[in-house]
Parts: sequence; C-alpha cells; structure tokens
Amino acid sequence: MISREYASTMARYNRWMNGKVYAACAGLADDARKADRGAFFGSIHRTLNHLLVGDLIWLSRFTGGSREGLHIGQPLHDSFDALRAHREQTDTALQAFADGLTPETLRADLEITSTAHGVFSRPTWVFVSHLFNHQTHHRGQVTTLLSQLGIDIGATDLPVLPDLAG
Repeated sequence: MISREYASTMARYNRWMNGKVYAACAGLADDARKADRGAFFGSIHRTLNHLLVGDLIWLSRFTGGSREGLHIGQPLHDSFDALRAHREQTDTALQAFADGLTPETLRADLEITSTAHGVFSRPTWVFVSHLFNHQTHHRGQVTTLLSQLGIDIGATDLPVLPDLAG
C-alpha cells in the first residue's frame, strides 16, 4: 500500500515534470506540436491532451466530480496556451487531492466503470498508483518525441526533484 506522503511526493514530481515538458513544448511552433509523429496518440499535443483528460477522469472518480465532456480519446483544447493553463490548474487539484489522502481512504475499495475494462473494484491506493504511473508513461512518450526533435528537457529522475526534502 502507498501512503499520503508517497502520493503527495508523486503529485509534486508530476507538477515539476509537467512544467519542464510544457516549457520545452512552448518553444515549438504549433504545427510542430501537432504533427503526427507516429506516437500512440499521434502528436505531442494530442498526447498532452490525453494526459490531461486522463487526470481529470481519475480526479472525478476519486472526488465524485463530473466526467461530463471527458472522453479518453477526445482532445479538450486545440490551443496550446489553453491546454497549458488547464494542465497547471489540474496539477494544483491533483496536489490538493494527494495532500488530503488518509490511510483509510487509500485502503477503501473504489468501484469504477471503465469503457475498456467494465466495472471493477480495487483499493483506492491501486488507482492512485495507476494515476501517477499513467502520467509517467505518457510523459515518457512526449520526452521521446522531444528528444527526436533535438530537445532535451534535462533531468527527469525523482531523486533530483528540487523540493524532495521539503
């Protein structure tokens, strides 16, 4: 089982990495961000959209919020600036969610409905772990695409997270 401290650290890592990725992507022309590069979601922009939608869906599952208008394959924003602003807002919400977790919440079963897997139940900590794993997976795809364009976002390892000790 994971702890609130683990989830909080992963939320900070998520915010840090998203900041680095979005800063690197901001230097690209819009057509370069949206070019189909053969990735699972095609482009850098669509992959970033997928990450945002996924995070919003998971947050709604955890908090009981609305999932209206959220579909895993449906982009939320055509504008990079709007996507970036929504990402920053969502990272703030993810941090607040992680900071508020309790051992009881993490142990409690959560039943979800997934279009890919149907209805199933697992302890909440499993789904929280998946949320952060999913982010890392798709951010890795984006950093690979950036690397192919000659863009290095720098250190990505958790141990070098600037506020890890704090």
